[in-house]
Amino acid sequence: MSMRELAVLGTASQAPTRQRNHNGYLLRWDDEVLLFDPGEGSQRQMLHTGISATDLTRICVTHFHGDHCLGLPGMIQRLSLDRVPHPVAVHFPAGGADYFARLRHASSFYETAELAVEPIEADGQRITLGIGTLEARRLRHPIETYGYRLVEPDGCRMLPEKLSAYGIAGPAVGQLLRDGHLDLDGRRVTRDEVSVTRPGQRFAFVMDTGLCDGVWALAEHADLLVIESTFLESEAALAAEVGHLTAGQAARVAAESGVRTLVLTHFSQRYADPRRFADEAREHFTGELVIAEDLMTVQVPPRRVASAG
Repeated sequence: MSMRELAVLGTASQAPTRQRNHNGYLLRWDDEVLLFDPGEGSQRQMLHTGISATDLTRICVTHFHGDHCLGLPGMIQRLSLDRVPHPVAVHFPAGGADYFARLRHASSFYETAELAVEPIEADGQRITLGIGTLEARRLRHPIETYGYRLVEPDGCRMLPEKLSAYGIAGPAVGQLLRDGHLDLDGRRVTRDEVSVTRPGQRFAFVMDTGLCDGVWALAEHADLLVIESTFLESEAALAAEVGHLTAGQAARVAAESGVRTLVLTHFSQRYADPRRFADEAREHFTGELVIAEDLMTVQVPPRRVASAG
């Protein structure tokens, strides 16, 4: 049985608080388990999620500011300690290759795990996975930064009543799916005639950035959008200066991009009451809103309703 859910390891920004650990986000998507931006303490936070280092298939780093990457040394060493039997891919901005090399070998350890190091070289770079496509988009921050989105290709759902009307059953259904058509009693029946489109699901991950084209491209039609909202609108000028978003900006992006579930995170330590982020976001976004808390789990929403082919 497939499982698609997000486990939140940490929700702080530059400085952790008593309630909020540094960043860390685990996405379980069928057989893939992706770890995004492991900050300090991520390894310990994972103990509370039921997901182990052995489960990881991929690590994605948006940029090399400490709150997004200082958990990498421990995580990489844990892969070897647990003798993870499969390669684990690691993606990060290519311009930060020196930082990655230092973090990877930050201390002495016996390396047994296999890392597939695959840096992001360009805006719009796509990585093909068994579950779909992982796409990276350049964001606007003082150092090289990329956001990620996972896109599942559209499929189709066969309509039993249509199949029955044409007398199509058994192995013929599989042939119709594979070939896109079936010649039956002198008539060609196409797959579109007996099916509807099943929209693929989309997950987007947007961290430290000001508003830019990359934010919109990542958020477009996302079923689940995880996005930073470091500041409130009262500090919009500061947010723009340092390359961050406000809760209101993130919510407007979500509303205009057709996002279904919006997860706000990466909160500045200056704000003690998370309800302020929710209040601000609700001025713009009417869909499912989640103000992230450490160790919470968020389900990817059910598939969108299939549309006529």
